[in-house]
Order: sequence, then structure tokens, then C-alpha cells
Amino acid sequence: MSTRDGLAVTHEWSAERAAAVVDGLESEIAKVIVGQHVLIRRLLTGLFAAIPFATARRETRAGCGHILLEGVPGVAKTLTATTIAHAISARFQRIQLTPDLLPADILGTRVYDARTAAFRIERGPIFTHILLADEINRATPKTQSALLEAMQERQVTLADTTFPLDDPFWVLATQNPVEQEGVYTLPEAQLDRFSMMLRVEYPSAAEEVQMLHVRLTDQTIEQRVSPADVTRLRVFIRDAVYVDDKIMEYIVRIGRATRAPAAVGRGDLSEMLVLGMSPRSYQHVLALARVTAFLHGRTYVLPEDVKEIYIDAARHRIARSIRAQAENVSADQVLEELLQAVPIP
Repeated sequence: MSTRDGLAVTHEWSAERAAAVVDGLESEIAKVIVGQHVLIRRLLTGLFAAIPFATARRETRAGCGHILLEGVPGVAKTLTATTIAHAISARFQRIQLTPDLLPADILGTRVYDARTAAFRIERGPIFTHILLADEINRATPKTQSALLEAMQERQVTLADTTFPLDDPFWVLATQNPVEQEGVYTLPEAQLDRFSMMLRVEYPSAAEEVQMLHVRLTDQTIEQRVSPADVTRLRVFIRDAVYVDDKIMEYIVRIGRATRAPAAVGRGDLSEMLVLGMSPRSYQHVLALARVTAFLHGRTYVLPEDVKEIYIDAARHRIARSIRAQAENVSADQVLEELLQAVPIP
């Protein structure tokens, strides 16, 4: 299906047609990425999630859900990002973050033009559709903070001029959990801007054997949708999938449980947490649950959809206490306990 024959020129939408397009996109990515079905599904969930944000011009809009990928080298984090970019025909920029990288290397800077005797703006790699920030925890906090405005407000301020970023604008960041030297901890303000933190695990033995049979040089990624189609799909899913008030109350309850575990009868977990989820995170969980329901073939959200994506959407937003770290209690374990404690509507 070409873009012209598909969504780019289609004004009448249906859930079946949109689902077929998303399934085709998922199948196209799976031609190259073997054994990472959950990863592909979660990435598409973030891509089509309508995350609300406000700009400096007091406009309220929606954008893609940024994703932080954590995994050891060689598990196809970068390959998955580039494959998705090809499948949606999006502009793609990759930044290899290092300790000596400066904010201007990402955002751009003012350059003096001797011919015109005036300064001009030289835009950086952040002006793209998909930005892959490779090994983001190797950049200094000053450089990491350069991404904050772009990730939250989808705009970049250089000198006295603010430039809006194209829609879709999607940040995929990677980090290696094994490296301990030359890395910096991501600040909570930046972590909260990621809709999900995905742990990329090793594939199974059978999948690793299958990978050896795949000849990447013979694989051609076909364009399934355009960047404009991604925006249309995002809006369609947001408007087409119904969320009951009880589901919204459930999202708030499980979020507040991370700040006050005693309220759901798990006072023992209070000593394991020093920071719970923010109110902003509820918007992310709601948008992700909508897409999850849509990917399951429904136009309404169930509690199971919330539970399916909740740990991925929350593990990076809570901070464990020193006791939890000493006892080797992971964030996923704490969140799983809280999910079981909060009653399902």
C-alpha cells in the first residue's frame, strides 16, 4: 500500500484501517529485528501515544512519547530505531553522546557570517523527526539539560529566537547499565520526560539462531507510512479509544500508591521509596494505555492495558531508598507489589 493510496490522502478513518496500517508497520520492522517483539510493540506504543504538552505560546498540543532504552551492547537498540525511521520515512539523526559534547553540538548555535556581516542560526541535529541519543548517560548534566525544552515543549530556543520542532518529534535514548566509569546519572527532571524506560534483554537461543539466518544486506525496508501519517494516526487513536472515568481513577490510585504505599495497605514499602510518580506521569500512562488497547484490537481501555505498560512507564520515575538498594529490591519488584495491592475497578 503506497502512501498516496493509504492514510496520507484519506480523511475518513476506521479502526480496522488504522489497525491494518499499524500491523503492517510492525511486520515491516520485524523483517530486520528478530526476537524483540515486545520491544517493537512498546516502541510503536510510544510513537503513537498522544502525550499532551503546552508551549510558550500557550498552545496545548500532543506529541510522541519519548523512550529510554536500557540494555547491553549488541541487542539491536540502534538498529531498531533506524529501522523504524526507514519504515515511516522520517528524518533521522543519531548523536553519540560523550563527556566533551556541548549543548551547541545538539541544539545549534549562532554563527557570524562575514559576507553579510551578521549572525545566522546554524541548526543542530535536534531538528529532525527521530533523534537517537546514543549512550545518553555519558553526557554531562549540562549537555543532558539541552534536551529538556525540546522533549517537553517540542521547541528549541537559540539566543533570543524560539524554533518549533517538526511533528512528529521523537527522542529515543539509550544507556548501558553495565558501564560505571565515565557516566552521569540522568536527573529526575529528564527521566520524567521519558514516557517509558524499556529494558532490552537478550533474545532466546532459538531467536539468536534465527538471527544468523537473516541476511540484513538482503533486507529492504519499505515505507509503510509517512511522518504526517504518524501524526494522523496518533490523533485518531486518541479520539477513537474510550477511557472510562474508573480507569482514570485507577491510574491515579496506582500513581499515588508510589507516594503513599500505606494508603493501599503496604506501609512496609514506604521505607523502600523516597520519590513517587509525578502527576505529569498520569497523562503518559493514560496515553500509553490507549495505544495498548488499540494494538489489542479494542476501542476501549481495560485495567489490563494499564497494568501491561505500567511498570515500563513507572520504573524510571520512582527513586528507591538506600535500604532498597542495599537489600537489592528493584524498582520493578516494588511496582509489582503495589499493582497487586491497588484494587482493580
